[in-house]
Amino acid sequence: MPRPSTDDGTPGSEIFDWWAPSGETPLDPVLVPAPRRSLERRGPDEPPTERLIFDGNSRSTVVLPYIPSAKASRTRPLRAWMLALPIDLAALLAPITWSQQYWKGTVTVALLTIGAFSIGGLYRARRHLSVLDELPSLYYRFLAATAAVAIVVAARHGSINYVDGFLRVAAISAVLILPARALSRAAVLLARRKRWVEHSAIILGGGPIAIELARLLRRYPQYGLRFAGFVDVPQTAHDKREMKPLIGEPEQLEELVRYTECDVVIIADIDCAESRLLRAVRAPGLKNTDLWMVPRLREFPGSTGSPDHIGAIPVVPLRQPTLSGPKWAIKRTTDIIFSSIALILLSPIMLVCAIGTRLEGGKGIIFRQQRIGRYGKPFDVMKFRSMRPVDDAESQTNWNIGHDPRVGPFGRFMRRTSLDELPQLWNILRGDMTVVGPRPERPYFVDRFSVDFPEYAMRHRVPVGLTGLAQVSGLRGDTPISDRARFDNYYIENWSLWLDVKVILRTVGEVFRGGGR
Repeated sequence: MPRPSTDDGTPGSEIFDWWAPSGETPLDPVLVPAPRRSLERRGPDEPPTERLIFDGNSRSTVVLPYIPSAKASRTRPLRAWMLALPIDLAALLAPITWSQQYWKGTVTVALLTIGAFSIGGLYRARRHLSVLDELPSLYYRFLAATAAVAIVVAARHGSINYVDGFLRVAAISAVLILPARALSRAAVLLARRKRWVEHSAIILGGGPIAIELARLLRRYPQYGLRFAGFVDVPQTAHDKREMKPLIGEPEQLEELVRYTECDVVIIADIDCAESRLLRAVRAPGLKNTDLWMVPRLREFPGSTGSPDHIGAIPVVPLRQPTLSGPKWAIKRTTDIIFSSIALILLSPIMLVCAIGTRLEGGKGIIFRQQRIGRYGKPFDVMKFRSMRPVDDAESQTNWNIGHDPRVGPFGRFMRRTSLDELPQLWNILRGDMTVVGPRPERPYFVDRFSVDFPEYAMRHRVPVGLTGLAQVSGLRGDTPISDRARFDNYYIENWSLWLDVKVILRTVGEVFRGGGR
């Protein structure tokens, strides 16, 4: 099927105000040749129309969601911070042209301020742009960076005159920040209003708030979004003109995001179970998509700082798990460094464990067992053997051997102190595992738990770990699988390097306390 023309007026198909009867999808349809016609001539509140197509001698209509124009596709990678950050940096460095005596301090203040702006969310995408809303946060972070550098300058130079000169130069930067930010925001608003830069948006829902949001996005281009369609559950009837186009159901969201080249998904009053909604928005295809949500209790402020809104409807950005990028590369680098150093430093302890295992249970010091890693990929995990199973089937399907009489005193000691898991440092070095992550499980139990608990399979978005948040929270052995899955998914969705450090410190405490299985 040829790619339909879009509302940019590209010749090749006529656009009709015609709503299709359900079920009429022709085979291998051909778009009707027609003169140039643009959607911009219709009223701003009207939803996108469907295309009238011919299949041989029969005429039919088919529901087609918004397809971005070539211009929209070219502007997809553009973000507001690409303009705001260089202008902010130029304003902060501009005082060097007046006085080069304090250039080191000026550069340091500029870099610290840009970092503080980034951490504070001042370069995140916003729908409502207002310099006055951002003003307190801008100057609070700039003054904090300036104060920190001024303390260092005073300590190094010890001259009041030098510090006074540095602060005078910093005052010039303070004056320039406001017009710099106003300039970048004005440029972004102009580009949005002229539709030079716009991003496709899907609304997940179909209630009154969702309909109002769609109307606002169609009518006001300054929000930088072009409405692509509703995604909703079948029980919500989209029978009115303002409730169209309905382009799919929540289970199809990942495919629709790819098809419409969607950059933003807004969740608004959808009549859907939370588990179903979570499965839809957690799909891997949405990892580069901005997720926004209309809070249900809109009358109560949900956050401090400068809230965002579309019209008078508040929208809250939802944090996406950081499963790639520089931070994730740092995590892998620290895994390699940590496992290498740990294998060297802990080699005497591992030697004692190997000797004890050999004396208590005979040959076969290392026990290998298949586990499921990231994206469902199987691998062989290595542990010190604490008992000898009857056969491979028993080792793959026996849930907990902590109280098995075949576990000897030394094996029970290793399990209680988690020393039996030290060989997994080699799995970490190889890349099968990470230091902190969900607990690796056997294929039999992964299949079983994934059926009983839908959130369990979502744990495998990241590599499995030697230790994890669920384990240090007491969820080991015979504990509810649903609780483990919740803790593991909480770790994934709130992951940070500092969270890894906290889990490692708590793991050390568990080892010395003997809180293993």
